[in-house]
Amino acid sequence: QVQLVESGGGLVQAGGSLRLSCAASGRTFSINGMGWFRQAPEKEREFVAAIRFSPTATYYADSVKGRFTISRDNAGNRVYLQMNSLKPEDTAVYYCGAARGYIDYVNNIGYHYWGQGTQVTVSS
Repeated sequence: QVQLVESGGGLVQAGGSLRLSCAASGRTFSINGMGWFRQAPEKEREFVAAIRFSPTATYYADSVKGRFTISRDNAGNRVYLQMNSLKPEDTAVYYCGAARGYIDYVNNIGYHYWGQGTQVTVSS
């Protein structure tokens, strides 16, 4: 099993920045990719960004390209989402997911593990 814990959410004004962190523990050697998804009230969970470990690749939703950056620490057990130029429409609960093997990282169905989520609120 793999456990995921998100942190770094909070309240920020439009135009501001936040960095989310997702810490993985347990059988992390089985993980080959991690992603961030978000869910706003009364909306479906949507893809934000993902990183595949081997071979290395990153993926972004069009709505966040150029503003958000996903990265991984050297130890490989923590993934970050740097969010800049935040907008009110970025307000949501952000979830971290992890996947074994090769999956369609844009689709949340393929992820094997999920964290509890962290709230991000962007005020106008």
